Amino acid sequence: MRPIAARIHLSAFRHNLAVVRRHAPKSRVWAVVKADAYGHGLKRAVRALDAEGLALLELEGALALRAAGERRPMLLLEGFFSARELPAFAEHDLTPVVHSLDQVSMLEKARLDSRLGVYLKANTGMNRLGLNPAEFRGALARLQACRSVAGVTLMTHFADTEGGTRMRDQCVIFDAASAGSRLPRSLANSAAILRCPEAHGDWVRPGIMLYGCSPFADASAESLGLKPAMTLVSEIIAVRELAAGDSVGYGWTFTAPAPMRIGVVACGYADGYPRHAPTGTPIVVAGKRTRTVGRVSMDMLFVDLSGIANASVGSNVILWGEHVSADEVAAAAGTVSYELLCGLGGRVPVSEI
Repeated sequence: MRPIAARIHLSAFRHNLAVVRRHAPKSRVWAVVKADAYGHGLKRAVRALDAEGLALLELEGALALRAAGERRPMLLLEGFFSARELPAFAEHDLTPVVHSLDQVSMLEKARLDSRLGVYLKANTGMNRLGLNPAEFRGALARLQACRSVAGVTLMTHFADTEGGTRMRDQCVIFDAASAGSRLPRSLANSAAILRCPEAHGDWVRPGIMLYGCSPFADASAESLGLKPAMTLVSEIIAVRELAAGDSVGYGWTFTAPAPMRIGVVACGYADGYPRHAPTGTPIVVAGKRTRTVGRVSMDMLFVDLSGIANASVGSNVILWGEHVSADEVAAAAGTVSYELLCGLGGRVPVSEI
């Protein structure tokens, strides 16, 4: 059997949720489990996360959780996509995010067996989803008068992932748009939970921090007290001795400057490792940090075994997770840890520990 595997640390979910609660002790928590819980497995993450509610995108995923007996509140972050979906929201007690006037109109025309709680989303500068401030008050009044709506919570989403002044500027816009309302609020994502306590509100929505990665470029997950929930491991399947001037891999993008040993690892971009990770991307072999060399191929990559005399065929390799964070690998590859976690290859076996 090919040695690559992903290990999911259930205790890390619980630990990271405790970090959320320490930072936002007065807020209830929507655990964001969209995209199959950021690649960790939806049902697995839901079992381990003792949050008050679950936030996801996919109606199918919400219905599967309800069928499995999950009874906690569920927030659908993109709401409903057509009026045909509204009866399912009502039947299964799902809370949609309302981010457009079209959705407001659909709710006004709907005839549902039970009324829905809804989240009304304001666009405060990200310019992705949400009602502009000029539309927000009118939409709120329409929802409060709508027979299909049981109650409204106000929300926005931050574009500034560093938790700086622009995040606070968005708070000012949100406060102005919702002035005079005493409705519940939900603003804070992972970055705001950690760095913008004034945005915590009634409900916080942690995502990446639940999985043990940092939302910041200037702070490691370890420094924030977070633990990785996923560790991707494999083994060395071949060792080669290179002479000075020998090159390795497609395109010969790495040439040995002197005699050296390299290891071939059973992991490639078909497993979810970034193809564009350059020479020098951190990796752990036989318990020691080293670097990748050469170009990542579909099924294999190369590692520098200089200074790791005990490394041989069968030696353990950690691609990301414990001892080398997904954030570090992502930064070297010019991407973010979210992409690595969500892109885990379907052929990689996953186990819980």
